[in-house]
Amino acid sequence: MSDVKLEECREHIRSQLDNVVDFWLKYSHDTVDGGFFTCLGRDGSVYDKLKYVWLQGRQVWMYCRLYRTMDRFHKPEILEAAKAGGEFLRKFARVSRASGEWKCAFCLTSDGKAVKVQRTIFSECFYIMAMDELSRVTGDKDMQLEAEQMMEQLIHWVRVDSSGLGRPQLPGDVPTNSMAVPMMLLCLVQQLTEGQGQDVVQKYKELEQWCVQQILHHVQRAGTAILENVSVERTELPGCSGRLQNPGHALEAGWFLLQYSAERGDEKIQETAISKFMELPYQCGWDKKHGGLFYFLDVDGHCPTQLEWSMKLWWPHCEALIAFLLAYSQTKKPELLERFFEVYDYTFTHFPDAQSGEWFGYLTQEGKVALDFIGGPFKGFFHVPRCLYMCERILDDLLANKDTIV
Repeated sequence: MSDVKLEECREHIRSQLDNVVDFWLKYSHDTVDGGFFTCLGRDGSVYDKLKYVWLQGRQVWMYCRLYRTMDRFHKPEILEAAKAGGEFLRKFARVSRASGEWKCAFCLTSDGKAVKVQRTIFSECFYIMAMDELSRVTGDKDMQLEAEQMMEQLIHWVRVDSSGLGRPQLPGDVPTNSMAVPMMLLCLVQQLTEGQGQDVVQKYKELEQWCVQQILHHVQRAGTAILENVSVERTELPGCSGRLQNPGHALEAGWFLLQYSAERGDEKIQETAISKFMELPYQCGWDKKHGGLFYFLDVDGHCPTQLEWSMKLWWPHCEALIAFLLAYSQTKKPELLERFFEVYDYTFTHFPDAQSGEWFGYLTQEGKVALDFIGGPFKGFFHVPRCLYMCERILDDLLANKDTIV
């Protein structure tokens, strides 16, 4: 029976991915100034022309990944869109500093003028992902070099000297290990080393191991909770920040760790990824009354200070689908497949929008649409298509070996 339902899931996911790709190909391309519009209504209308570098980089990466690895998306229009997006990024995203370092803007005008720069590493992260993946489909070695050079700068900011990020060192600011940082660096290592020789793998091996250990430090409370922020001494921080839980982030970290464990043959990391970074956030984060994953939680049960804490957002559900399906594919444990089906049923009955073919991003706790745009400053062509793409590929592998499905 499971193989029949998985076949139905695959066909639905495949159709959803086609619809999502069609929406962004049709409405997001700026044919005048280049790059992509992401603030899009249900009818594809552009309600704000600002361009967000995170989302520009993500869209380039996603187009290239689809073009490179899925035959039905190996189309000239997808390649050309990726190349145009990459050209826009290379031309406008980087903002030079007096120190000689390059910092990527967070937000640009439609014609590429910098509007805002964040004091974080994430614009640079998605610039690296875009350049590396684009270099794989174009053969442009300069893009690959840019990705590697930006990566070295990120490593320096994170592990040696963070002053290049522009954040002042304030006396009351406690050094913090935010899970997003080692997660993203691990993602970048996996990106940069994919399909490469041992010289590249060895170059990033120590960093990769460091990232894994930094992520594992977020297992707190004697192994009963994943906390979003911990001290650099691996201990719990005081106050709301220290008690914060982000189920979506924990689940995403979980499948990053699963990929690492599969590559390295590390069964202990695999077990930790599933028991700590998947089961724990699912148990505490799933809304037992209305269904769906809460956005934020407080480990002690206080009301989180984030105003949107009880909302159901698209991306945590995307991460949960990938996490539980990947975990099942590696272990064949039926309870993980049951988790996948529960998340699947909620996700596909609440987020997809029949009018646009894409997904809503923001629901109330009860599961009603709270914000009816399709794309915005934080929701672009990334989490939904990455989820659908990865789930389709995992399902392809599972269904090719039906005798292993339990």
